[in-house]
Amino acid sequence: MAARLTVVIPALDEADNLARLLPQLLGAPRLVEQVIVSDGGSRDGSAALARRLGALVIEGAAGRGAQLGRGVAAAGPGWLWLLHADTALQPDWAAALSSCLATADPAKAHYGRLRFASPRWQARCAEALIRLRCALFALPYGDQSLLVLGALLAAAGGVPELRLMEDVALARRLGRRRLAAMKLVVITDAAAYERDGWLRRSAGNLWRLARFLAGGDAGRLAGGYQR
Repeated sequence: MAARLTVVIPALDEADNLARLLPQLLGAPRLVEQVIVSDGGSRDGSAALARRLGALVIEGAAGRGAQLGRGVAAAGPGWLWLLHADTALQPDWAAALSSCLATADPAKAHYGRLRFASPRWQARCAEALIRLRCALFALPYGDQSLLVLGALLAAAGGVPELRLMEDVALARRLGRRRLAAMKLVVITDAAAYERDGWLRRSAGNLWRLARFLAGGDAGRLAGGYQR
């Protein structure tokens, strides 16, 4: 039997996104064994909705790193797909992910190719810069998703319990030799970029990254971050 995986989704007031995403994931039982929603205290009914749709819900304090950590702990050592709730799946996502899973190196964590849900040329430029960042610095972000064995995550020290930049800290824990790109396109919401402006939002993200890599406190950086 082909390998199946557990999807781990951190959520905080994501009812609308979960209502769209969970039926797609749970509708592919030959690939997805379980979906775990790690809720951080949502007030919009996210946890109840996720349970009703068939996901296992883990509740606790807010903070994406800690939420991911709780979800990973509940999942065990098998294959995991760490996924953001605002991800949009392409029509052929299950076949594409199955192909990635069939050829995945168990000694590596595999990240997807990010596409923004926007037709703007600025979105294509941002995507190109993200590919460059990954190629040069081996720093994939969480919205690219991560396909990884729970055992490998445990060996690397788990997901850092940070409110922000947990994805960057995890990439650094894993290191370049344990990271690999996979041929899977993941689409993420572009509303924040459209709201703030593509240049301003991208520059802000780069500034936060530079401060974090220079030793800045993730909690303080999260305080000024607007989703």
